Amino acid sequence: MKIAIAGATGRIGSQLAALARKEGHEVVEIARETGFDLLSPDTGLEQALVGVDTVVDVTACPLDQAATFFPTVARNIGTAATAAGVRRSVVLSIVGVDRSPDYDYYVAKLAQEQAYREIAPGVVVLRATQFLDFAAQMLEWNTQDGVAQIIDVPTQPVATGEIVRLLLDVATGAVEGDVELGGPKQENLVDQVRRLVAKSGRDVRVEPVAAPESLMNGAMLPGAGALLRGPSFDTWLAEQA
Repeated sequence: MKIAIAGATGRIGSQLAALARKEGHEVVEIARETGFDLLSPDTGLEQALVGVDTVVDVTACPLDQAATFFPTVARNIGTAATAAGVRRSVVLSIVGVDRSPDYDYYVAKLAQEQAYREIAPGVVVLRATQFLDFAAQMLEWNTQDGVAQIIDVPTQPVATGEIVRLLLDVATGAVEGDVELGGPKQENLVDQVRRLVAKSGRDVRVEPVAAPESLMNGAMLPGAGALLRGPSFDTWLAEQA
C-alpha cells in the first residue's frame, strides 16, 4: 500500500514509517521537515496525497497550541485527502478524550476527531493510553528544587511499539473500526514516578498534586472493550539503564 504519515518525523511517526517500509509499503512523509505546513491548506498537501491509500495522523503539539492546532490540521488533511481520493484516514488519539471536558488538551483532541469525521474519508480512530515513559516525562517536566509535583491519577501505560503495530494494522485494514489500546496493568502515576526516582537514586521528593477531576476519576483508563498489549511498567522499568 501507499501510506502517508502526517507527523512522520516525530516519535510515533518515525517508528511507523520504519515499520511500514519494513513490511513493504510505500511511505509518504508529511511533516514540516519534509516541506509541509499542516496549519496551512496551501502547501501541496493534496498533490502529495494523490495515489495514497491511507493517511495516518500522528501529529502532536504543545498544550498551549492544541486548541487551534489539532482541529485545523484535521480539516486541512481531511479536505486534501478527500480531494486526492484517499480511501482511509487513521487518527491517533488518546483514551479518555470524550470523558474529560475539564482538561483542555483532551478537549482539543476530541475536536480533532470530530473534524476528521466531518471532512475526511473512511475515518478510523485509534485511542491509546499514555506511553510507558509518561512517568519519566512527568518527572522531568515537573521537578524543581528537588521536588517533583505529580498529578495523582490512575493510568494504564502502553509501549509505543504496540501503538505503532496497531496503527499499521488499522492503516492496512487488517484491523477494522475504531479501537482502544492500553497496557496490561493499571498503575498510579505518583507511584510510578517514585519507583523511577528510587531506581535512579536521584535526590527528589515526589509530592502528589490534584489533577482535573475527570483524570483523577479514571478517564485515562481504557474501557472494557480495549485491547491490552505489551509489557507492564515494571518490566519496562527493569529494562531501563
